[in-house]
Amino acid sequence: MKQRKAYKTYTPEFKQEAVRLMETSDRPAAQIARELGIPRNRLCKWKEQLALKGDKAFSGAGRPRKEDQSELVTLKQENERLKEENEILKKAAAYFARELK
Repeated sequence: MKQRKAYKTYTPEFKQEAVRLMETSDRPAAQIARELGIPRNRLCKWKEQLALKGDKAFSGAGRPRKEDQSELVTLKQENERLKEENEILKKAAAYFARELK
């Protein structure tokens, strides 16, 4: 299985400064995001979070690492994936059964 690339993390100060730069600059958000090396939609998400939560925005540690998740969360994720695969297989079996008639 291919190893997933590590998520890049940003400090709350960096996020706040990026949003401030986007709001005060006359340059488009896409250009600012490109200069900062982040996707434009992430910059917009940060702006939205800052507007909703104010000073409490960006206080968490982000998404927990896979190895830090509880076993229950991991099993729930696997269960969801298996349910989706099962539904796909059921649909495929029904399709091929129709083709054989």
